[in-house]
Amino acid sequence: MSKNQYQTEVAKRFTIYNSLFLDLPFSDIHRTGTLLPILAGECQAGFEQNKTPKEIIRGFFDELMSNNTEQERHDLLFKMVQYVERQVVLFDSIEDAAFEKIHDVNGKGSIKALLARVDNDRKKEALVEKLRNFSVRLTLTAHPTQFYPGNVLGIITDLETAIRDNDLASINLLLQQLGKTGFINREKPTPLDEAQSLIWFLVNVFYVSMPDILTRLLNSLEIPLHEWDNPGLLKVGFWPGGDRDGNPFVTHDTTIKVAEKLQKWILRAYYRDVRKLRRRLTFRHVEPIMLKVENGLFNSLFEDKTFYNSKDELLSDLFEARKGLVEFHDGLFLEQLDEFILKVKIFGFHFANMDVRQDSRKHDGLWDELIEIQIGKEALQAYHKLSEEEQIRFLLEETSIPEVSELKDEFHQEMMKSFDAIAKVQTTNGEDGLHRYIISNCQSAKHVLEVYQLARLTLGKNTDKLPLDIVPLFETIDDLANAQVIMEKLYQNQAYKQHLKSRNNKQTIMLGFSDGTKDGGYIRANWSILRAKEELTKISRKYEVSVVFFDGRGGPPARGGGNMHNFYASLGQNVENSEIQVTIQGQTISANYGKPISCTYNLEQLLCAGIENELYPSSEKTLNAYQRALIDQMAEVSYQFYKDFKNHPQFLPYLEHVTPLKYFGEVNIGSRPVKRGNKDSGLKFEDLRAIPFVGSWAQMKQNIPGFFGVGAALATLKKEGKFEAARQLYNDSLFFRSLLGNSMQSLAKSFYKSSAYLKEHPNYGDLWKLMYEEYRRTIDLLLEVSGMDTLLQDNPTSKESIAIREKIVLPVITIQQYAIQTMLEKGVDDPVLQRLILRTMFGIINAARNAA
Repeated sequence: MSKNQYQTEVAKRFTIYNSLFLDLPFSDIHRTGTLLPILAGECQAGFEQNKTPKEIIRGFFDELMSNNTEQERHDLLFKMVQYVERQVVLFDSIEDAAFEKIHDVNGKGSIKALLARVDNDRKKEALVEKLRNFSVRLTLTAHPTQFYPGNVLGIITDLETAIRDNDLASINLLLQQLGKTGFINREKPTPLDEAQSLIWFLVNVFYVSMPDILTRLLNSLEIPLHEWDNPGLLKVGFWPGGDRDGNPFVTHDTTIKVAEKLQKWILRAYYRDVRKLRRRLTFRHVEPIMLKVENGLFNSLFEDKTFYNSKDELLSDLFEARKGLVEFHDGLFLEQLDEFILKVKIFGFHFANMDVRQDSRKHDGLWDELIEIQIGKEALQAYHKLSEEEQIRFLLEETSIPEVSELKDEFHQEMMKSFDAIAKVQTTNGEDGLHRYIISNCQSAKHVLEVYQLARLTLGKNTDKLPLDIVPLFETIDDLANAQVIMEKLYQNQAYKQHLKSRNNKQTIMLGFSDGTKDGGYIRANWSILRAKEELTKISRKYEVSVVFFDGRGGPPARGGGNMHNFYASLGQNVENSEIQVTIQGQTISANYGKPISCTYNLEQLLCAGIENELYPSSEKTLNAYQRALIDQMAEVSYQFYKDFKNHPQFLPYLEHVTPLKYFGEVNIGSRPVKRGNKDSGLKFEDLRAIPFVGSWAQMKQNIPGFFGVGAALATLKKEGKFEAARQLYNDSLFFRSLLGNSMQSLAKSFYKSSAYLKEHPNYGDLWKLMYEEYRRTIDLLLEVSGMDTLLQDNPTSKESIAIREKIVLPVITIQQYAIQTMLEKGVDDPVLQRLILRTMFGIINAARNAA
């Protein structure tokens, strides 16, 4: 899409609708809206003249508020922040309303384009075969990066519709509603609240988009909907209620309640559809069955009388109705019934696949208590002295474990009860409802077998087949490097081998981008994950295990986000590709999957990326030995440069005392604490969660985790005469091009002029200069290696969107830095300025759409 088209469809409409704010009937809004453009101009001109944020804001006060008190001045800043927040919402809605005009929804990466290409290349049979065994699973997580409360999301949805219809009266009313609706949660949400928020997307978006994609795809391939045997081609996963890692508020009771909510909401969706269907299916041999279905769903929902115990029972009745429709009524309205049958096959009685997740160190602690109760303290000490192999043998020989009531540690009691919760969910929602246990911080085969044995002695004690997949999560650079060794030990273990056999020899392995980048920097993390996938594919194939990779990605490139489709299209034949599994969270959910049209577009892109990777192998998806050596060198140089940066004496103090890191715990957007470990202990890098870590750099408009080390690596290649080879690599490798392209996005969202005052700071000056020099160097060398004149030149839509968003939010960035600079200079915390920092965080992160 051209720049002019974007200007017409989005930028100019924003200018027009933005003017409506000035006429809203709120006190002081005209004054705020009139002064805001003046402040925005002052900010732009001030930073060009190298003024500090404090000089810009103070200059604005002196010129336009010379007779006002300090409180009145700060009150105006708060109002301006609120005004900008609503401008961001308006811009989001305008951009979403123009989605199909600014994105080529039928172009490259769409189902339509794939079918045309396959038809032209006579690969239809290969496509159908791939579709029968392929799957895309998007897992919605409860990670706190969504700053809009549910009521604001509702307004945004309605506002987008009004803008799409050019309904000026409705737009005006909705902007008034937006002005009176708070953007901040007064209290932290509970895990149950988080689940309810995300269920909104399941009901209003995924329930619409996923069956639509499958229906169009199967109809185009002339495959009858009711015969399709891979309804899991598109799945949605769900972490709220099951993700216990570092969240003490998620209990076994929460897991059960979330599963109940999921089932209630899917049955509501079915009930609504059945009522519509029954208005058409008014024939003998059909209507009585559909009436039975409707009443059965009604009783389950509203009378607390369970009529259907499983999706198979419901499908049995639907197929009976289908049979009557075909035999007695020439298949009238058969298409509508088949589409509903497909929905039931996709969503079952579970709606979304829940996972349980817990940290490996917690399992170590639980087993310590279990062993001590079972055989005593001295035996536990002896156990600790055993080798890993001996400890594994000891654990697997256990035939029973103590009752939950015998445990003294309440957290350990809760961990044991989580296995009861898994059993309960599987009974009510089916095994699809919850069949995976993810082990974060997995560092050994023992960590996997600890969970396997716990599950076997609880869930599996009355059956030969354990109905649970154990999923190790490898995150740090060292863990990723060691992953192959760990998995080979597991594949060789007789007990685990038997377990895998009962699970169709399928092993899911999760790889974490967020903590990988935090630990090893941008290039090293991404390269380590690709290499780990290749090694894990090789070892899994050797033991005839079908390996599935589940990527723990966040929103921004620093956490594995950005343009994911190109990454999945670039993996080549050395990475197993039977499924694409990825986490999506917070702003990424609302921005990329928040509406049926954008959800459909992005799901199709992922689906087609995975399919084309196999159907159309090419040299740009395969790295040769020299190219790999080149990326190896870049990864190592950037890793060392990033490690030195982390070891800078002012690195942690800067994060703690300059960035808004400490305020992430006060914004009431998520139930999880900001860091692991004791909340009262000092800041330790290893305890710091990736989201506030990346989010803090985004707030400062410095975006360190998304580019730091890239410039250093490219500079080293240039110094050694290998820059031309890097340029060739950029042209030849889709993986490398995607890697650098996403880094450009991080750089495009950076604005170092707003924090340039820090270069004079006695403590933090050297650190700021180091960051800025790498920022400038990275931009220059990325442009040189890519042959572009400006960042994101190859993606004009993204470039324009980022530029306008950054312009809208510039006054808020300036206000935040003014507050930080003033407190740094005073050397004391100021409650008003602290509150100002807290309020600015919302607008900055919402404008970026994938900042944390």
